[in-house]
Amino acid sequence: MATAPLTHDRPTSKGERRRVLAATIVGTTVEWYDFFIYAFAAALIFGPQFFGPMGEALGEAGPTLVSFASIGLSFLFRPFGAFLAGHFGDKYGRKPVLVATLILMGVATSLIGVLPTGDAAAVSAVILLLLRVLQGISAGGEWGGAALMAVETAPVGGRNRAGAWPQLGVPFGMLLATGMLTILQTALGPDAFTEWGWRIAFLFSIVLIIIGYLVRRAIEESPVFLQILETAKKESAPIPVLLRRFPLIVLVAALVFAGDNAVGYMLVGGVVQKYASTPLEEGGLVGMDGGQVSLFLNLAAISWAIFTYVGAWIADKVGAKPVFIIGYVLMIFAAGGLFPLVVMGGENPIYFVLGTCLLGIPLGFCYGPLSAWYAEVFPASVRFSGVSITYAIGAIVGGAFAPLIVQATFEANGNAWGGAAIYLMIMSAVGLIGSILLRNRHGIPLGSDMEESGEWDDWKPSDPVPEGVKTAH
Repeated sequence: MATAPLTHDRPTSKGERRRVLAATIVGTTVEWYDFFIYAFAAALIFGPQFFGPMGEALGEAGPTLVSFASIGLSFLFRPFGAFLAGHFGDKYGRKPVLVATLILMGVATSLIGVLPTGDAAAVSAVILLLLRVLQGISAGGEWGGAALMAVETAPVGGRNRAGAWPQLGVPFGMLLATGMLTILQTALGPDAFTEWGWRIAFLFSIVLIIIGYLVRRAIEESPVFLQILETAKKESAPIPVLLRRFPLIVLVAALVFAGDNAVGYMLVGGVVQKYASTPLEEGGLVGMDGGQVSLFLNLAAISWAIFTYVGAWIADKVGAKPVFIIGYVLMIFAAGGLFPLVVMGGENPIYFVLGTCLLGIPLGFCYGPLSAWYAEVFPASVRFSGVSITYAIGAIVGGAFAPLIVQATFEANGNAWGGAAIYLMIMSAVGLIGSILLRNRHGIPLGSDMEESGEWDDWKPSDPVPEGVKTAH
């Protein structure tokens, strides 16, 4: 029986693809700016201001440890955000989820900027943790939608580069966050910044959210989801289907991201910033000026961004799998050398720049092609759930408590960096193992008709496209 032509059969116009890419990078940059501003403030400000009044109960290092732990708190709620976003994204579309997560993150971040300290610090600390939970829910739902909108509207030979655009939101968000901190610390001075200036960085999120909202409202729905609607292939319960059919893929793919996430949080989780800018007599490693450290981390963010796109460009030629394997091999060495070079930066700042910028190379290689690889290992009907939940699990295994673990190794070893270096190298090796194990699906058709053909599960890059399956995207 003849069927109506599918929306997915019609290639997305170049103009719409550009609008989608702009919407994904603007939105993820805003989201990660919000996320990283919290991480930096937790490393520099929140310990004494919100958790300091509990110092007697927590011990001398307690407020700092609790503040670092609050960074990881959001990761525990990422799976919940991923479950919600995956469920609604597979049932109702990618676009509405993207708008909702952006608003949720912005509201939570802005409210942190007005929390009172001083006598009200104990109550504010509780509210701070609740708002951090909301940030985690938002971040858990954000990435999957942005990644799929970019990848599902791209032509086959450009998936990895398109998928790199939402990935660029991470280094760009870091660049925006560290840039804001550099300006505030330099313009206000350390005392005013610590007392009240940090709030400006959080309230600035209101402006960014308005811009992101307007950009995301202007895009159309993913053509793959429109095809799912037209063929009535939506799963009524996509998450149970995902966990029943693809549990090993979820687990292995989570390991692929875990290593990059753990090591990346040394730059974006406030760890390097804290130990480089804290005075030596107060437990720092380097004793550099805070504004100078933020400026140097901007260079690391630029390195990360450049190699995120370079890694995606290479992956469009050879596939994501070999790029990840090379990236993780490089990361083992770069992660091991990070803290020694940071410490040497106390004598010559060029070593600090070298250590952090070199780390950006493998971080980019293991992040740029991630969106496309994740999209290619899950079929259309459960893809949003698959990429969101897998990403969230990888974030928990990797970055959730990486800042806290590194902080604890320094506390236990008298600021010796050996334990932290070993931990980062182990996490890099975990990512390498996952990359070796995860199947290569480079170039597989992403539409729902691939599922209908019955050849999704067994398809390999060397196989021809099944007859009747469309390859426009």
